[in-house]
Amino acid sequence: MSVPLAHEHMQEAWIQLQCPDCTTEWEQRLSDLPASGERFQCDHCDAYNPTAEFAKTTRDLEVLREMNGAE
Repeated sequence: MSVPLAHEHMQEAWIQLQCPDCTTEWEQRLSDLPASGERFQCDHCDAYNPTAEFAKTTRDLEVLREMNGAE
């Protein structure tokens, strides 16, 4: 089975994250993140929060919810 051409050339989506506890900022591939309502752990301070709380901007939150599962 072949993959449609559009999927072969899609770029990987990245979003900006910011830990709500330690305020460290970084970018991560959307495909590596759990759904927006699931728990996610900061690699810098080990805090656990819903993934949606790590979205740095409103746009990052929208992309997370659209592409990786809404709360």
